[in-house]
Amino acid sequence: MKMQSVRFNTKESPEFFRELRMRVNNYFTENKVSPKGNGTMVFKSIFMICLYFVPLGFLLSGLITSTWAMFGIWTLMGLGMAGIGLSIMHDANHGSYSEKRTINYLMGYLVNFLGAFHVNWILQHNVQHHSFTNIDGHDGDIENAFFRFAPQQPRKKLFRYQIYYAPFLYGLMTFFWYTSKDFIDLFKYNKLGLLKKRGYKFKNQLTHLIINKVWYTILTLVLPLIILDLPWWQVILGFLLMHYISGLILALIFQPAHVLEETSFYVTDDNGSVENNWAIHQMKTTANFANRSRWFSWLIGGLNFQIEHHLFPNICHVHYNKISKIVRETAAEFNVPYYHHKTFGKALSSHFKLLNALGTGKYDLELARTKQ
Repeated sequence: MKMQSVRFNTKESPEFFRELRMRVNNYFTENKVSPKGNGTMVFKSIFMICLYFVPLGFLLSGLITSTWAMFGIWTLMGLGMAGIGLSIMHDANHGSYSEKRTINYLMGYLVNFLGAFHVNWILQHNVQHHSFTNIDGHDGDIENAFFRFAPQQPRKKLFRYQIYYAPFLYGLMTFFWYTSKDFIDLFKYNKLGLLKKRGYKFKNQLTHLIINKVWYTILTLVLPLIILDLPWWQVILGFLLMHYISGLILALIFQPAHVLEETSFYVTDDNGSVENNWAIHQMKTTANFANRSRWFSWLIGGLNFQIEHHLFPNICHVHYNKISKIVRETAAEFNVPYYHHKTFGKALSSHFKLLNALGTGKYDLELARTKQ
């Protein structure tokens, strides 16, 4: 079984992205700015890495004797995990952190400290999600046994309640990566031929995956259990708290970028084709939020500028605010949608409204009415 390719409509307004790419390239050339990371990125990286590893150092020092202090340490580590995921490894695994491949690899490898596996992240996020955004059967980010994220997916009775259990399961995301998803995905990607296509050998990656899980478990769970003079169950609760915090933050940042009331969802036809040009497809399936909040954008790695990120994943997120004006104006010129929510709260509201509509069948009824 091999993964089928998707054909985009290259005849649909090809001049839009051609013009946009030229204008964005001109911005960097005229301002003599590298599209990769800068001093701001370095400072942010140091901050986020310290937010995770400094508390971990205290945890392993044996100096923590209070239960509440321990929970505080785990909380900081959860925030640090999310910070590393959003602000460092995400850019690095796209090759946009640095001009040097070695630095991108090292920073991208930090995803393993989230309990995940860097190879799987690249295959699901870079290859499947970015290439085939919101295309059912191709975008791994909208495939989940516990949720209905697209109207083309079958509706089960369980999904009626997905708006209620979503916050709980979202928080288990990184824990799920750590315990089982990485193994499931690696076998799936091997079956689809994605590993071979990217030059990976299955046995080597499976060995690498197992080794990573072992050292991660020893570092973040076994050693704290041995070192901390606290009840074992409290240490495990702290470990779960760390994962819940990071998982919830990551899910709530990524979901309002694509699974929203205004974004579109697609399936391929019998020939594996979709109706849109690739760039216009990205515009119709992606949305921004809270672009005016600089501190919020700083904290979440510029991922509130998802449109700019999907069009130019090779550009570091520290530049998204600057190029967003170019993207917005060009989209308006070519009559291409540019979806945007003024606040993060409004984006979350739209996400959960759609989640409810997909779960209860309201979305299907509205879709049926529009076709009559």
